[in-house]
Amino acid sequence: MAKAGKIIIYRLGSLGDTVVALPCFHLIARVFKDYERILLTNVPVHAKAPAAHLVLGESGLIDGYMSYPAGTRNVLELAKLWWRIRNLKPSAIIYLTPPRGEAVLKRDERFFRSCAVKKIIGIPFGDLSQHRYDPNLGRYEAESARLARCLAPIGDAHPGDPASWNLLLTDKEKTRAVEALLPLGKTPFLVVGMASKLQATDWGIENWKLLMPKLAREFPDHAIAFIGAKEDHRNIEEVAALWPGKSLNVSGALTPRESAAVLQLGDLYMGLDSGPMHLASSVGIPIVGIFSARNLPGVWFPFGEHNLILHKQTECFGCGLEVCTVEKKKCLLSISAEEVVSAAKRALTKKQEATIQTTFSSIQFRPDGILEWLRSNSANS
Repeated sequence: MAKAGKIIIYRLGSLGDTVVALPCFHLIARVFKDYERILLTNVPVHAKAPAAHLVLGESGLIDGYMSYPAGTRNVLELAKLWWRIRNLKPSAIIYLTPPRGEAVLKRDERFFRSCAVKKIIGIPFGDLSQHRYDPNLGRYEAESARLARCLAPIGDAHPGDPASWNLLLTDKEKTRAVEALLPLGKTPFLVVGMASKLQATDWGIENWKLLMPKLAREFPDHAIAFIGAKEDHRNIEEVAALWPGKSLNVSGALTPRESAAVLQLGDLYMGLDSGPMHLASSVGIPIVGIFSARNLPGVWFPFGEHNLILHKQTECFGCGLEVCTVEKKKCLLSISAEEVVSAAKRALTKKQEATIQTTFSSIQFRPDGILEWLRSNSANS
């Protein structure tokens, strides 16, 4: 069946940036279901930053990809990009970038207009470039919600609906996750993402080493699985050696989507302000997030009802630093291993209570219905 036309979606970033835009990708797929949807994105500049196509995979949300070196001033590269966009003759550009300043937005608008694109949707001028502050919560609007506001003219992205975060994992990806977890047998497991690509958001290997025995005392019946990039493998091995039970290090062995399938089978995720944390949020596993104060509180907190975020709002919050030397990461390093253990216990309890409540809500309250449920759970225990 011939497509009605082409739509270009302009979204920069790698793992986390792609995941937080999932509600918008779902909205675009619904509204432009008869169009070929092409993602224009940047070439990752960091070894630990998976490209967008590895995150969206065969979800069907995107039909094709175009990439370029973000921030390039190379005239030849820009001319090639201009020519490619112009030849595609897109019906519209959907602009999904982080706030970048009005001068940059106007520059981008002029560039896309020069490519003969008549319709540009979502450029965040004015209030759309700001994360709204909620005094009741004491935090700022999530980036996913701000992006949804940008696309409000074409529909509601429903960023608060778990269905909007569905990565649409394939059976092959789920099977690969099950195969990777075989060394753990049927043991329930926790998942850890201990690495960060930024110095300012890195909790430090020594803190993870301190955490392992403390965590093991509270979760003696659990195994632990570590996810991350292949560059993290050696550090993870050092930390995993301190876990007394079963452990599994799959860093570098799985694609981002296969890692998401692993996360979907876990009981709890603990990690930093990084891409894997947002991957965890997309599959609904409860999260204990260990955050620095480099960003405004709330903007990059993960989606999910059962998450617990550890965040110390020091006087220097919102600094945006990638490397913190003057304050020596006091916001992040003031979070103790004991606090992480306590949060893990609370997060898992919240999940179990929610599961019980959902189960009881689904029971038809008549004697035979209750007895049937009791017999079923007795047989499974």
